[in-house]
Amino acid sequence: MQKLMFESAWDKTLSTKDRNYIEQIFVSTSMNSREDIQFTPIWQAINHKSELLITVLVHNFSEYPFSFHNKNWQYIENNHHIAEHSFQLPIPIVEQQTSMPWTFIFPVL
Repeated sequence: MQKLMFESAWDKTLSTKDRNYIEQIFVSTSMNSREDIQFTPIWQAINHKSELLITVLVHNFSEYPFSFHNKNWQYIENNHHIAEHSFQLPIPIVEQQTSMPWTFIFPVL
């Protein structure tokens, strides 16, 4: 059964309002999927460096841990390529049958 986990920094700093919002998204999107890994959008923002911040709920429906390390990700919205970046994050690792929110920071090109 799929479970919702928060990375420790998120767990300590997330507001009750945002936690409830993410939990609602989890409940409505955590049904088993045909895809092993699925991303559900939560919100997006621009930071003080003009970088694009995309927060998603990462669903790992597989039987294996999933890592973002050495992965090239594209952000596509309405079939338009918005951003791309190669992430060198050794963490987080999304354990099997676990969902976890994460923010991807796409630098300005």
